[in-house]
Amino acid sequence: MRMSALRDALRDLPEAVFADALESEDAYLLVIDLPGVTADTLDLRVEKGRLVIEARREKDVSTDFEYVRENRSLFLDVELPLPPDATGAGAEATVKRGVLELHLPKRDVAPEQSIPVSDAR
Repeated sequence: MRMSALRDALRDLPEAVFADALESEDAYLLVIDLPGVTADTLDLRVEKGRLVIEARREKDVSTDFEYVRENRSLFLDVELPLPPDATGAGAEATVKRGVLELHLPKRDVAPEQSIPVSDAR
């Protein structure tokens, strides 16, 4: 239930972007295919409950050719809503061969606690 906004947002990503969302007891894992993107060309931020992804890739095309059709964007700017219990504090990300793996810890859940009640005077 907590991931429904994120799941819906992942469905709305451009068709060329493939993503998986996974959950464990203490973290979320986002795996996003970003072909041609490296750690140097990727900026990730958590702002106001949203994951902001700004990526760019280089196109290495021979000058002997001209574009007949060009669908591979140089830039990807995406904002994804995070589950309410996800936090950017302690998050870790890696990129390997254009695949981003982002581990987002869950905030500590407050333990159950009794609330003292007294008679009003």
